[in-house]
Amino acid sequence: MYAGNIGATARVMRNMGLSELVLVSPAADITDRQARQLSTHGEDILDNARIVTDLGEAVADCVLVAGTSARVGGPFRRQSAGTPDEILPHLVEASAQGPTALVFGPEPNGLSNAEVTRCHSVIHIPANPSYPSLNLAQAVAVVLYELRRAWLKRTELPIAPAPAAPFADLERMFGNLRTALEEIHFLYGDNADTLMHALRHLIGRARPTAMEVDVLLGLARQLRWYARQKNSSTKGTTDHEKRIE
Repeated sequence: MYAGNIGATARVMRNMGLSELVLVSPAADITDRQARQLSTHGEDILDNARIVTDLGEAVADCVLVAGTSARVGGPFRRQSAGTPDEILPHLVEASAQGPTALVFGPEPNGLSNAEVTRCHSVIHIPANPSYPSLNLAQAVAVVLYELRRAWLKRTELPIAPAPAAPFADLERMFGNLRTALEEIHFLYGDNADTLMHALRHLIGRARPTAMEVDVLLGLARQLRWYARQKNSSTKGTTDHEKRIE
């Protein structure tokens, strides 16, 4: 209905990696100045948008079609309704067999019951029940964000965690850390071994990587440097006081 929403939709499509926009009997003109202004970097999507007269024509080649609706009551919407994270993984999976489609209704009333019936499922954004109707472009942004998340989860290889540091490196780090903690008097007296044992288990459970072990070694070096500076300062103050006396 409104050129601004078409432009904003083109922009978010560009943000989320989609390119094919089909408009069913739009009242707004995609060449309108407001559509262009709000389509930042999505102008090519507007230029290549298809305009058709019927929903069936828009999704004729699609293997799976998901509509969107703020209303999920009644026999036409309740049975196939789900949240974006429930519906969109199926859309991504089906895209391996052919084109899939997301269908958004016009701003005043959304999709009609007849249009919902032609969709395989209905996406419902669980907004505040007292005012669940989103601006069209905002609804597109929410759904396309979730679609991209579902697509990334399916297509991206998981990032392997960095391997834990070797035992020898851990022992070297623990030795340095113990010396540093003794020099600042965190470890002293009868409780020193118990405290160090607790620290070893605390750090060991985290399975630190080689880089994290280096960070702890750096911490130990800085603690020892501080202890030396503190001792030197205290010694100088004591000598000065003796000379005054």
